[in-house]
Amino acid sequence: MFSPRPVTCSMFTCRFTTTFDNVDLGDLMFSLCYLPTAGRLTITIIKARNLKAMDITGASDPYVKVSIMCEGRRLKKRKTSTKRNTLNPVYNEAIVFDVPPENIDQISLLIAVMDYDRVGHNEVIGICQVGNDAESLGREHWSEMLSYPRKPIAHWHPLTEWTTQVTATGNGSCNSLKGPPSP
Repeated sequence: MFSPRPVTCSMFTCRFTTTFDNVDLGDLMFSLCYLPTAGRLTITIIKARNLKAMDITGASDPYVKVSIMCEGRRLKKRKTSTKRNTLNPVYNEAIVFDVPPENIDQISLLIAVMDYDRVGHNEVIGICQVGNDAESLGREHWSEMLSYPRKPIAHWHPLTEWTTQVTATGNGSCNSLKGPPSP
């Protein structure tokens, strides 16, 4: 369904560009909800369907990793539980990030569906991105969340291939999202 194209970066943003092709990696359903008064962003990973088989058994052991991104840098990450031997996992797991209202327009979420491997490295099945700097459905879902605060907004998102991880530098406007420095 999708195949990778170059990742384009400026000093402040990174975009993952994809084109339609015959690669079908599956779809992920999740909801977004923002509570501006509490500065709380909740992403509820609901379920996935038709994931690409990554194991020799013809199935996968998928989990979802959510990273909060700002200016091309990963600030925080969380993950769901792993669902064994399935291509259609059901999660219904909420992941909460603290994001002050003054920073909500500067961040995006990078959502990666991963295949857990007991031996070797875990593999990326596919990704999607939501935020102001995302493309099409990812931007629309984000805008809908901001338009209807305190209301969970759920959508299916097609997964795209992961091409590379890119780091960009910025002016530090996301510093208030970081916790206090570690001792």
